[in-house]
Amino acid sequence: MDLEDLTMLPWVRARRALGDRPLRFRVLVPPYPAVGVGELRALRVIPLGGEHDGAWELVAGYDGYERR
Repeated sequence: MDLEDLTMLPWVRARRALGDRPLRFRVLVPPYPAVGVGELRALRVIPLGGEHDGAWELVAGYDGYERR
């Protein structure tokens, strides 16, 4: 699996592609109060090392954000 192929996929498809690997999931948010708009997509998928050896990190973000 090429990790670049997972970038910009809807997060559900990216998560499914990772199978049953341990995962740390984070949602990237703007530095102001906002609501995510559109599809939640994988922005970065990387293997973690050290104490998290064997786990992956998936950082996701929405297509856009509306200020609140």
